[in-house]
Amino acid sequence: MSKLSPEHKFFDVSDYGRPIAKFCANILKNTSATPVQVTLVFGICGLCAVYGILHGFYVTAGLLLILKSIIDAIDGELSRLKKTPSYTGRYLDSIFDIILNFLVLMAIGYVSQLSVWLILMAFACLQLQGTLYNYYYVILRNNSAGGDATSQIFETKTPKALPGEKQKTVNILFTLYIFLYGIFDRTIYAIDPHAYKMQSFPNSGS
Repeated sequence: MSKLSPEHKFFDVSDYGRPIAKFCANILKNTSATPVQVTLVFGICGLCAVYGILHGFYVTAGLLLILKSIIDAIDGELSRLKKTPSYTGRYLDSIFDIILNFLVLMAIGYVSQLSVWLILMAFACLQLQGTLYNYYYVILRNNSAGGDATSQIFETKTPKALPGEKQKTVNILFTLYIFLYGIFDRTIYAIDPHAYKMQSFPNSGS
């Protein structure tokens, strides 16, 4: 199962880790490893990168950030291979993303002695760019026959837990997701509220 159907796939520079992620997911396919466990490793890797930035291990931190990006793709690939989609993994991944983005930027600002307001502005711009990308990407995913639909175009209602996960966990993670992402989602939707009606987009991006 792919996130996008063949007619909706596009060249994505930011997805550089996907080939390695697919290789690793295939290795883990027949093990007891779960996608959520991989997501937790992704979070730990990101925190180690933040630690490296704060303590001057910049090369190590840079390598860890690249590794984090690859691991971030493994959990989704593993979920599709094992046919175990979950809202738990979907929201946990996004929550880790935004928290780690904030911590990495704050760590860079701290060692560079930059203004906190400048870092917060950079964080807001980063999140808006990511939300803009995801908005159109999720529209394509939902338009793809058989595509991955654990992400919804409009995240306004707590989804029903899928087999193998607890509704209480989904409720908690969804609430936290809305708290962290709500303002960015609403901003992008206000800019282009009719994008979901489109059937296709240019097949190149970054």
